[in-house]
Amino acid sequence: MECFEQSASAKGPSLFLLSSWAEREPRLTAGFTGRAGGVSAIPRASLNMGLHVGDDASSVVRNRELLCEAVGWPFASFTCGEQVHGNAVYRVKAADRGKGNRSRETAVQNTDALMTDEPDTLLVSFYADCVPLYFYDPEHRAVALAHAGWKGTALQIASETVSAMSSAYGTRPEKLLAAIGPSIGDCCYEVDEYVISRLLPVIRECNADEETALKPAAPGKAMANLKEINRQIMIKAGILPIHIEMSNWCTGCNTDLFFSHRAEGGETGRMASWIGFRK
Repeated sequence: MECFEQSASAKGPSLFLLSSWAEREPRLTAGFTGRAGGVSAIPRASLNMGLHVGDDASSVVRNRELLCEAVGWPFASFTCGEQVHGNAVYRVKAADRGKGNRSRETAVQNTDALMTDEPDTLLVSFYADCVPLYFYDPEHRAVALAHAGWKGTALQIASETVSAMSSAYGTRPEKLLAAIGPSIGDCCYEVDEYVISRLLPVIRECNADEETALKPAAPGKAMANLKEINRQIMIKAGILPIHIEMSNWCTGCNTDLFFSHRAEGGETGRMASWIGFRK
């Protein structure tokens, strides 16, 4: 069963909601944007959330405002980082609320994971095939987002996020809930020997099945299953398998619904993941 359910509303921005978490905790919101229902022009039509892809900045800000309006949060809560495909985790405090909502310069710099235990703070990160990772600690009311491309996956950003939450909030991995959102699947993501060489040590460290994580393709190539590799990293970090939900949506297969850097040759927009909780 798909854990990220497409919003039934025909009006407003296209949203894919992590509804099981909201059912568990009504004050929590978490999800992923699609590509429709915004104001950006082709080739980033229309709900582009990224300020770094050559789009008109005022259109991007309006798209971000539309997301906040749709989930019933003030735009001042929208908080994001300047992603660099690393594994740094940043603790968002009350004074950080709203960083990056209108410009890249004011975003949290050089970070691919954000965590907070501050209510009324909407953590947001951006994607066009990479893997969005969600974390929710119901014991300590803390949440986190991590952006995992192949580089972040090789750097085990999921494990770094769990460790950071444990240090900052006392999070117990076995009590943590996690989700893996829409991203490119192994059906569409062919990688070369260099990427294979970076991912294999992680796969072996997790005792994951190599042919499931990296399906053999043409000579020197493989179809990488980044979702499954990140799931295995989460399990190694102590998250129980029954506490991990994983989306079936492939951004490469569904360019009518999502932006895909790989499928669209790089000329495209960005989706956003979000998570936050009310007081």
